[in-house]
Amino acid sequence: MQNLPISVLLADDDEDDRILFQEALNEIKFKTEVRTVGDGRSLMEYLNRPEVKLPQVIFLDLNMPLKSGMECLHELKSSARFGNIAVAIYSTSASEEDIEETFVRGANVYIRKPDDFNELKRILEKVITINWQYHTSGLNRENFLLSF
Repeated sequence: MQNLPISVLLADDDEDDRILFQEALNEIKFKTEVRTVGDGRSLMEYLNRPEVKLPQVIFLDLNMPLKSGMECLHELKSSARFGNIAVAIYSTSASEEDIEETFVRGANVYIRKPDDFNELKRILEKVITINWQYHTSGLNRENFLLSF
């Protein structure tokens, strides 16, 4: 793993989930730079600023106000500027319909938000260490849902 921090962006409307996410990232063994936003509109406004260094991984909640995670996913994957950013759906939804739709729309992985802090750390460490360039070439429905 390189010495440069991995740039991570979380879009989630639940403030407690954003705080927990940041605390978990701070405790894993890899250096990360994390930024959080509270809704889909803020996410897209932030990413569209020309001076912004784009993140390597976006963790995207599906159920957000102003612009849903599904709408953001569509915008991200249909844009040449954002197309190479890995998108991890990070949701409480266990709906097969949501899982299938996000897969079809180009998300890289689907994570159900864990209830346990240590499990959250394990999941984040796994997602952060994936070499997305090679992982996406073999992406299929079976390895899309990350489970522990």
